[in-house]
Amino acid sequence: MDWKRFFDRLGMNGTRWQWRIMKWERNLKQFKSGDLTSFDFSLHRLILYLNLVLFSLMVVHGVLAGYGFNGLFSPPTQLLLTWGGQYWPAVIEHGQWWRCITYAYSHGGLIHLAFNMMVLYQVGPMVERELGPGRFMVLYTVTAITATLAGLLWHANTPVVGASGALFGLIGFSIVYFHRVGPAGLQLRNFMLQWALFAFIFGLLVGADNAGHFGGAVGGALLGLMLPPKGLFNLRLNKRWNGFGLICALATLLALFNMFYSIVTA
Repeated sequence: MDWKRFFDRLGMNGTRWQWRIMKWERNLKQFKSGDLTSFDFSLHRLILYLNLVLFSLMVVHGVLAGYGFNGLFSPPTQLLLTWGGQYWPAVIEHGQWWRCITYAYSHGGLIHLAFNMMVLYQVGPMVERELGPGRFMVLYTVTAITATLAGLLWHANTPVVGASGALFGLIGFSIVYFHRVGPAGLQLRNFMLQWALFAFIFGLLVGADNAGHFGGAVGGALLGLMLPPKGLFNLRLNKRWNGFGLICALATLLALFNMFYSIVTA
């Protein structure tokens, strides 16, 4: 089909839309083949935007609920729990499993959000460029879960929010993975070690959830041992990992749906 002519007749920029459709078709072919390492899509950026949007909605909700603008810098615990904060008694006693994922998209104030998104902005592109979005989604989701499982063992009755567990998962993965790559990966490994030290010190200064950081880093390191270096990827394994990535994406969407459903029915 001549997409350029079709969109030109609609009064739209046919050349631009033809280019977009060609890009979507190329991405679809890559997805079917299992090769997403060069997939023209930025998952880490989508996650970053999602965090910003959810935080903004939480602040607006806090204003409407009578909390004023406290949600901007110091959200009350109840507001954080409403917007997906992890609280293991609610998970265990009321079956709110979705908190094991949504907590990683909720933040306890603008400074908390800004620091975590800065780390994601710095670390995310390098990891996603190496793995592709399918594996990246698996890594981000699984390490968010291993981080909160560590919290269950360490402080089960403490509400927890923030992406830092998953971010430490990216860092822990990268340290192990790029070390295995060999000389070509040592610079990236050292870069990630610097970020790990920086994030750990920041966590100590602000009283962050270092149990979650540890759990995320361990989960990431284990995945770093499991995944072969990029040059050893093969299409069969790619399809499996991309399938896992799709499952993680659907689980995240379902978790967010449950969170919003709990908000509107409260």
